[in-house]
Amino acid sequence: MSVEPIRIEEGRVLVLDQTLLPGEEKWFECRTSSDVEVAIKTMQVRGAPLIGVVAAFGAALAAKPLAGGAAAFLDGMEQAISRLAATRPTAVNLFWALERIRTQTIRVAGLAPGQRAAALFAEAEAIRVEDVRMCREMGRHGATLIADGETIMTHCNAGALATAGYGTALGVIRAAVEAGRRVKVLARETRPLLQGARLTAWELSRDGIDVTVIPDGSAAWLMKTGRVDRVIVGADRIAANGDTANKIGTYDLALVAREHKVPFHIAAPYSTVDLSLADGKDIPIEERGMDEVTRLGGNLLAPVGVPARNPAFDVTPAGLITSIITQAGIATPPFADSLPKLCKGL
Repeated sequence: MSVEPIRIEEGRVLVLDQTLLPGEEKWFECRTSSDVEVAIKTMQVRGAPLIGVVAAFGAALAAKPLAGGAAAFLDGMEQAISRLAATRPTAVNLFWALERIRTQTIRVAGLAPGQRAAALFAEAEAIRVEDVRMCREMGRHGATLIADGETIMTHCNAGALATAGYGTALGVIRAAVEAGRRVKVLARETRPLLQGARLTAWELSRDGIDVTVIPDGSAAWLMKTGRVDRVIVGADRIAANGDTANKIGTYDLALVAREHKVPFHIAAPYSTVDLSLADGKDIPIEERGMDEVTRLGGNLLAPVGVPARNPAFDVTPAGLITSIITQAGIATPPFADSLPKLCKGL
């Protein structure tokens, strides 16, 4: 694997600016927790697992200047954690990672300031390492679904760039390739920010995996007229019943797959599962700015003054999902039973 989206060098947090890909590879140094907030909000950092990892390091950065006693430290950390939690509303991995940092913050409050910051960096690093491990285990399980010669359609970017490394949906594809299977990938461009065209195609081509970019609207026709063996996508939040929030356009892709009898799989770590939500109707859906729809770079795509809607995610009902691939194995319907059993103890 040749792609890494985050580097930790001598206490410095460096993130690959994904808004500049594929044209430019530039690393953004996060010196403070506020820098991390900006990186997440502006989507220099994106992808549910990676958002959680980088936010954890952001909280650790917040601990460095807090030199007061335990009470002042806890208060300052809670403010920083709250600000980081407010950066993106849909991806539950963000809140999962920050809750781990919050728990560690309480444990180390009585230590010296330098020791507190070091302990939180160690916890953030543990989250990063764990994410890569989960993705590799997820890939190993998911690869068992893929036969030699398959063509797989995907949406958005659920690869190494969306995680601490390796990927979720693309991790399954990577694991199948590493196992010696020939795989072709059809990457939907994913409007409005083109994560499929810019990011999925970039990282798969770097790794020598056969990838072709397709327009978002071509999925139905390609399924009808060409061989598409399965769809694999990532997730930002999965409710207890299996309803899944992912990048806008996933729901219509699931409907198209059902119509053409193409298996539709979700690949996500168990940290993406939110058992506190019975179903998907309560998953918060982020609405982003109109400019992402009406402009492309500096180019105007719609008439001035015409409004646009820009929901960043949609929710795919569990009934359209063939299986959910996790680091513990593959869950099948009914997900309300299989998900908790599969991941019990994780």
